Amino acid sequence: QVQLVESGGGLVQPGESLRLSCAASRTIFSIYTMGWYRQAPGKQRELVATLSTGGNINYGGSVKGRFTISVNNAKNTMYLQMNSLKPEDTAVYYCNARRVLAPQYDFWGQGTQVTVSS
Repeated sequence: QVQLVESGGGLVQPGESLRLSCAASRTIFSIYTMGWYRQAPGKQRELVATLSTGGNINYGGSVKGRFTISVNNAKNTMYLQMNSLKPEDTAVYYCNARRVLAPQYDFWGQGTQVTVSS
């Protein structure tokens, strides 16, 4: 089993920045594809960013150029740096770890709230 815990969310004004963290219970980045997803009220969950074990990164179109996904393997932690935040970025953000070739290994954190408002 893998436990994931998100942190770093909060209330910010448009144009400001936040850095989200996802702490894993053990070293997993050599095995699992990591990702950030978000869900806003009344909307479906959407992809924010993914990072494969091979280093390939994929961003959702609405965040390209503003958000950056990264991992610190020594700390067993994944990050999402969010710059130039907009009100439409308001959502609960979730971290995810999955094994592409073994889909029964698919783990989620509890989420952290990000609110962008004046």
